[in-house]
Amino acid sequence: MPSQARGAADSDRGGPEPLSPGRRAEVLRQSLSVGIATGAYGISFGALSVAAGLSVLQTQALSALMFTGGSQFAFVGVVAAGGAGSAAIATATLLGIRNGLYGLQVTTWLGARGLRRAAAAQLTIDESTAVGMVQPEPSGRRLGFWTTGLAVFVFWNAATLLGAIVGNALGDPKQWGLDAAAAAAFLGLLWPRLRSGEAAGVAAAAALVAVLVAPHAPAGIPVIVASLVAVVVGLAPRRTGVAT
Repeated sequence: MPSQARGAADSDRGGPEPLSPGRRAEVLRQSLSVGIATGAYGISFGALSVAAGLSVLQTQALSALMFTGGSQFAFVGVVAAGGAGSAAIATATLLGIRNGLYGLQVTTWLGARGLRRAAAAQLTIDESTAVGMVQPEPSGRRLGFWTTGLAVFVFWNAATLLGAIVGNALGDPKQWGLDAAAAAAFLGLLWPRLRSGEAAGVAAAAALVAVLVAPHAPAGIPVIVASLVAVVVGLAPRRTGVAT
């Protein structure tokens, strides 16, 4: 391989270009803020899961093994409504499909192998993918993915245990703004990316689609449907100017 091509390939893998201390600190701040904001809402899941009839151990197992908030809430929602276990699993699986789609994108720049690949699969969620994707350099993407995924995992599982133990003693989690914390963190990540008119238009159209679908679909489905807006825009042919 020519030296220039090899250097470019190495740069894509992020090997020879470590992050500066300032950039590293910035990525870590983003990761921890998203991890704390998202993890805090695990209190709600723990309380709802126990209220639906699951034990503390079962509730904790869902957060540790399933580890995807939308699917977990859907699972306990079906159980609480008296649905069969098969229906709960099918609903949770449907909402978890998006994580598989994230994996197709993440694997192109994460470069995980062996046990790290298995760990990456477990940590591929909305938050880790979002924080990783917004970083401009390969090293930043990898650091953002891993630190966000681990932060969410730790805080989400700790909050789940707290919610499962104290249950309704905390009251409605919405009183504390926990339901809005994760959304606010995502908005903070998204806002700097909306520099172009096309990006702002896609975001506005996706938000509108989500708002229209939300009252008529289970939790998590509006996100999947809204993401199709970006897919349609990405597949649309681009007009190129022709010199005359």
